[in-house]
Amino acid sequence: MAEVQEKDNTWVIVGVCIAAIILLVVMLKKDETKHLQSGAIAEQQKETFSKIEKRHTSNNSTASEISGK
Repeated sequence: MAEVQEKDNTWVIVGVCIAAIILLVVMLKKDETKHLQSGAIAEQQKETFSKIEKRHTSNNSTASEISGK
């Protein structure tokens, strides 16, 4: 008599896991780039560069300013 073979669901499980991982990566990537759209990074960089420029100009003192004259 012919034996009844059990259906092997291994590839279905592997496929569902791969699809879930891809979906998770896409969702996390979308969430990761959300802060770039708000402009907060550009504002923070602008503030940082202005502080750096201010520091450079205050460090460039003339000889008369250093001697206190």
